[in-house]
Amino acid sequence: MEIRIKLNGKNVEDHIEADLLLIDFLRRHGCRSVKRGCETSNCGLCTVLMDGSPVLSCSVLAARADGHQVQTLEGLQEEAEQFVGFIADQGADQCGFCNPGFVMNTIALLRENPDPTDDEIRAYLAGNLCRCSGYDGQLRGIRNYLDSRRGSNDSIA
Repeated sequence: MEIRIKLNGKNVEDHIEADLLLIDFLRRHGCRSVKRGCETSNCGLCTVLMDGSPVLSCSVLAARADGHQVQTLEGLQEEAEQFVGFIADQGADQCGFCNPGFVMNTIALLRENPDPTDDEIRAYLAGNLCRCSGYDGQLRGIRNYLDSRRGSNDSIA
């Protein structure tokens, strides 16, 4: 079957098998930030934005993305660069394997809610599995980023 997807701002057409997962389609097209983790929709490593909303690409057929816009971390580098340093400063990226999923969900969160509470941040990140550091470092990094945007001096240390 033929599908057309706007992938990171570029039109992509491809012939696929009906059972091809979106994660495999994306990796076939050079999107290496989309990682395969649990393959059961539980870890968040494969998170991408489809029409601006986070989806788990390991549980979506590529055919369902036909006619839609899909963004991966490769297409969102500029937006991600604004806050990833704040997360790294907290030591929250020990092995780095979970980072793309966290970054994708943080981008989606901040687009939807530019000034989230700590509980809202935790709820948005809860679908991402981090075996090294948990969520506290990511939360502190995001909070520090938000405080820096406001020019606040009360960032979490």
